[in-house]
Amino acid sequence: MSTKTVALIAHDNRKRELVEWAQLNKASMQKCKVFATGTTGKLLKSDVGLEVTSLQSGPLGGDQQIGALIAEGRIDMLIFFWDPLEPLPHDQDIKALLRLAVVWNIPVACNRSTADFLFASPLLFGDYERTRPDFTDYQNRKL
Repeated sequence: MSTKTVALIAHDNRKRELVEWAQLNKASMQKCKVFATGTTGKLLKSDVGLEVTSLQSGPLGGDQQIGALIAEGRIDMLIFFWDPLEPLPHDQDIKALLRLAVVWNIPVACNRSTADFLFASPLLFGDYERTRPDFTDYQNRKL
């Protein structure tokens, strides 16, 4: 069984929902290595009792830190409860994280239902190894 590394992010209006979801999935979450952006990480520690590596708050660069971990191959799954009704300033953060998740072929949950499906999957704690893209040709192209 391989330990999965999960990144958790929630916009302000969705933090309570993510905490509730994490409480329901606490036993599974405790088997994972968890990274979270600042305030979300603090809530997961205090309200759920999870061991969390907290990064910067999202607006201070935490989203970008999660993105860097994805690009380095250190994140296996992204759970990002974003608020689709939030004004546009967050759109660039969301787009960047979703783009990196697709580029590096990691599963993403943007809502509770999808997170439930991911955590109910027998692949969560199996020996599943996702295909990691080979960008050698892309990196070696001449500009």
